[in-house]
Amino acid sequence: MTKWVYTFGDGQAEGNSSLRNLLGGKGANLAEMCSLGLPVPPGFTISTEVCTAFYANERKYPLELAAQVDAALKHVGKIAGRGFGDAANPLLVSVRSGARASMPGMMDTVLNLGLNDETVEAVAKLANNPRFAYDSYRRFITMYSNVVLEIEHHNFEDILEEYKDAKGFTLDTEMSAEDWKAIIVAFKACVERELGKPFPQDPYEQLWGAVGAVFGSWMNARAIKYRDLHSIPESWGTAVNVQAMVFGNMGDTSATGVAFTRNPSTGTKELYGEFLINAQGEDVVAGIRTPQDITEAARIAAGSSKLSLEAAMPEAYKELVRIYGLLETHYRDMQDLEFTIERGKLWMLQTRNGKRTAKAALRIAVDLANEGLISQEEAVKRVDPASLDQLLHPTIDPKATRVQFSTGLPASPGAATGEIVFTSEEAEEAKKAKRKCILVRVETSPEDIHGMHAAEGILTTRGGMTSHAAVVARGMGKPCVSGAGSIRIDMATGTMTCAGKVLKRGDFITVDGGNGQVLVGEVAMLQPELSGEFGSLMEWADTVRRLKIRTNAETPLDARTAVKFGAEGIGLCRTEHMFFEGERIIAMREMILSDDEKGRRAALAKLLPMQRSDFIELFEIMAGLPVTIRLLDPPLHEFLPHEAREIQEVAEAMGASPEKLRLRALELRESNPMLGFRGCRLAVAFPEIAEMQARAIFEAAVEVKKRTGAMVTPEVMVPLVMTKPELDLVKARIDAMAKAVATESGITVPYQVGTMIELPRAALRAGEIAGSAEFFSFGTNDLTQTTLGISRDDAGSFLGSYKARGILAEDPFVTLDQEGVGELVKLAAERGKATRPALKLGLCGEHGGDPASIAFCESVGLDYVSCSPFRVPIARLAAAQAALGKVTKAEG
Repeated sequence: MTKWVYTFGDGQAEGNSSLRNLLGGKGANLAEMCSLGLPVPPGFTISTEVCTAFYANERKYPLELAAQVDAALKHVGKIAGRGFGDAANPLLVSVRSGARASMPGMMDTVLNLGLNDETVEAVAKLANNPRFAYDSYRRFITMYSNVVLEIEHHNFEDILEEYKDAKGFTLDTEMSAEDWKAIIVAFKACVERELGKPFPQDPYEQLWGAVGAVFGSWMNARAIKYRDLHSIPESWGTAVNVQAMVFGNMGDTSATGVAFTRNPSTGTKELYGEFLINAQGEDVVAGIRTPQDITEAARIAAGSSKLSLEAAMPEAYKELVRIYGLLETHYRDMQDLEFTIERGKLWMLQTRNGKRTAKAALRIAVDLANEGLISQEEAVKRVDPASLDQLLHPTIDPKATRVQFSTGLPASPGAATGEIVFTSEEAEEAKKAKRKCILVRVETSPEDIHGMHAAEGILTTRGGMTSHAAVVARGMGKPCVSGAGSIRIDMATGTMTCAGKVLKRGDFITVDGGNGQVLVGEVAMLQPELSGEFGSLMEWADTVRRLKIRTNAETPLDARTAVKFGAEGIGLCRTEHMFFEGERIIAMREMILSDDEKGRRAALAKLLPMQRSDFIELFEIMAGLPVTIRLLDPPLHEFLPHEAREIQEVAEAMGASPEKLRLRALELRESNPMLGFRGCRLAVAFPEIAEMQARAIFEAAVEVKKRTGAMVTPEVMVPLVMTKPELDLVKARIDAMAKAVATESGITVPYQVGTMIELPRAALRAGEIAGSAEFFSFGTNDLTQTTLGISRDDAGSFLGSYKARGILAEDPFVTLDQEGVGELVKLAAERGKATRPALKLGLCGEHGGDPASIAFCESVGLDYVSCSPFRVPIARLAAAQAALGKVTKAEG
């Protein structure tokens, strides 16, 4: 018989942390904590395999499940000394989801299950606290009705708020037992009105309703969106955890809280979190009451007058500190924990590796290594390379003028500017229109995940440092200011007001997630400085990394930025980008309009000194590091105007005939320019173009040698080659220019000539092409287009459907298609090396900055990858992880 249910409690558990795939993260860690002898309320986990079976069998449960759940309930009841459904001594339970990957807030939870009109009286009597019992019952009705019966939450909020207004109450804690009884009557009437039947009283009906809702929530819109954003497969499913309730709302000796063993924003080794006295778990993250600090140090730093947990409940605090230390040492990582204190006794409800910012991930990994908990290699593997992007976003310039609108909590670091939007739908519309926006909400909920993803930053008027907005924003790397309570939002008028100042939808604001400030207008930003822990981790990464990391750069700014980030050369200098400014574009257009070779050479002679000075600057910045220069690649029509008005303006500026310009643009226009007259085809038809560029390269190398005494070894790259004769013809012109410059200057420049492999035929004939090419650089942007027959400019209209239907796991222009394009790369590398064993192999498409693609490059033995300057740190870390054999998402 298949085992579907695993129990834990009283120091024993049928599972452990290694069964994460089966029990989900929450269930596996509850079992592990229980086995460690920690105070964990007893419970059981319904495995992820039930979820898989549930969806595979038309939402029906396995036949043996009901009996196993009944047995588990009896086991839990025996440990707790209560019976599920027992009218005199009832066992109440929580029902929570728990996937193998942490998905905070994405799926549903129900607390206080087992309460009904009968058991609530028994709970009141046993606890000697009627207010607590009826407060718990009204919470259960609200949660169950929303999660299971699908009645909108606002129905119950409206009833409660109207009642409180009528009584003159502000806080829920002012409500008495009699008040909650009245609310319960109103809540149940609401349910009957909405559903046409009464609120369910049978505890078993309640339980199976909640279990079904948790499994159902695996396929809700917000969970699907979260899985898509974090590459979590649908097939993993979720587990369901059923656990005996412990209560933080039993009076002033009870509390509930959330905490991290280290600061999740900065990585500092300090107890970080929030709690509320006389509350249940959802109260802490909902932002309805302002949470209190765990430690005295945090309370003082925040300037709060409310008691810290350290001061209010010193014994429970000491136990918490002991357990935190034990768990962090056991898991060898920063832990995110949930706890409840019931009448002075501490209970642990969850531990998991905590979500953290990139900044915190760096510091925690390096600190744990320095503390001896993990090795340096393990530290390198701990940091997600893609998350380093979070460190590369702008911060506010200290010299900038700040016009403060309001302040809140610094919930997620970084700064962002954008126009105010008040709904997630508005945020998505703004992103589609390429307008930057800040999502402003009273509080976010899991339904807002698409809007949070679309926005540059998030601002909420309610919620603490562990609220939904804070946790999700940190995970996304988005700046967030939460709990800006002085702001009043009026959705009807589309305005937000603070201290008499009014801002409206569409106005620009800046949020500073580092200090919690909300500023009026657009504020000047600074690029970040990377040092400290970043430097340590990169140093450790570089010691294990085999792949070299180069950059794609043609401007001095890009080259300097890349060197600062650790680039080991330029893998792609796109020379066409140098021809679009000022006098250069005029000379380029003169060359294109020329009727003969003599006219073209005259125009190219004007471009020569400009190209030469460009290369001199790049060579000097790179200071002896390799520089790969690609000869002119795009079709010539890209340099010409096409609209009548533009043609007239350009003709006047050049002193040329508008009609001649129009006819030449028409003549060069192509139906499919990506496969047209471009790349080496230009050099074959007009060898004088390649000659000018080659001469500029060699003359620049000579000049740098004269200035610095250092010899440069340029790598001249011929694009879009499909046959060896093409390469031979262009290479002959490059060689002739090298010889001419050596004769003229008396200095012989060492150089290499290679090609981009970006056509399937070139990959197939790589062995032959390697007879002339000294290096290959795989141009995987075009190789993906030509192999898949997909235009990257037009693929957006259907790639989403392909991913949704499982045809493609990833966008092939973001992560390399290893089975198709990758097979060609592997084959070309093998055939090229067979002809020329010393052949240098690199990759210079956008995939050069993608961790999964870098892992592939390591596996097929490429020598380097080249990426944009700001992705160099990502590539360095990903290359180290690939060398250490860490499995990436695309592989595993």
